Amino acid sequence: MPVQSYHTPDSWEGAVSALARDRAVPTAGGTDLVPLMRAGIADPDVLVDLRHLPDSGTIVAGDDGSLRLGAAVTLDAVAHHALVRAQFPALAEAAASVGSQPLRDVGTLGGNLCQRVRCWYFRGDHPCLRRGGTHCSAEIGENQYHAIFRTGGCVVAHPSDCAVALVALDATVHLRGPAGPRQVPAAGFLVPSSQRLDAESCLEPGEMVEAVSLPASAAGGTQFFHKQMQRAAWDFALVSIAAAKRRDGAVRLVLGGVANTPWRVTSSIEEDVASGGLSDDDIETLAQRALYDATPLAKNAYKLDLATALLCRAIARVSRD
Repeated sequence: MPVQSYHTPDSWEGAVSALARDRAVPTAGGTDLVPLMRAGIADPDVLVDLRHLPDSGTIVAGDDGSLRLGAAVTLDAVAHHALVRAQFPALAEAAASVGSQPLRDVGTLGGNLCQRVRCWYFRGDHPCLRRGGTHCSAEIGENQYHAIFRTGGCVVAHPSDCAVALVALDATVHLRGPAGPRQVPAAGFLVPSSQRLDAESCLEPGEMVEAVSLPASAAGGTQFFHKQMQRAAWDFALVSIAAAKRRDGAVRLVLGGVANTPWRVTSSIEEDVASGGLSDDDIETLAQRALYDATPLAKNAYKLDLATALLCRAIARVSRD
């Protein structure tokens, strides 16, 4: 891995300048970048360390009850921060579910959002749309961990746990790049393969994640994150769910492990859940409606059953609290 230079800028302007260099990439914990370099997927000449930038490793509460988390905040810090746990427990639970404790000690919130997909065809030496191939090998190959909602030619499911919670919490992702700062909703940060295949996010060349902000309107209420894994720990989600019923009664239901991006249940179903007074049959019907457009692949139909069960559990909890 012949990296030519390593930069530790102490200003955002300096980071943008360093990332403007040819084959420069940002890094913080490096828990995904190093494996990508070993696999020959990432081949940077320049590494730009984001951990020394102003506020990049802080969690700051706003006067209005909002919360801003720097991109270089570790997942362990997110999982254990008192305000995150008290006001945004779905995010704390999602961060706590990522990998192992050593990984959470160094892995960052921004890195969790920006990690590349975990498809073995993409990470191995196989034909892959995301690596310039002409077809998706997983579509007719080993696809037991892939998507059940089709959003383009690539059928991979994005692995970020935190992204699922952030979409349910209506978070905003703050970006910084050559064109200056900009903001995108968490629901638009990860993009489906129908939009682009060279990356999984909306980041432009030379751009980086600066922070994530959580609105006061999403604080409190009933919210949680649950992740169904093949193993009890240290694994990626087969299916996950982030659910939130806000103090104003609005409901958000978002599935992970089922599509290229976090998959939010349609607003009409969320409104029906928010109305409350649901019987067990009503809950089952709503869960099935939410998954009506799912098209499982040859080896992952079990995800439909998992998603149905998680949705039923989530709907019952948020509609009855």
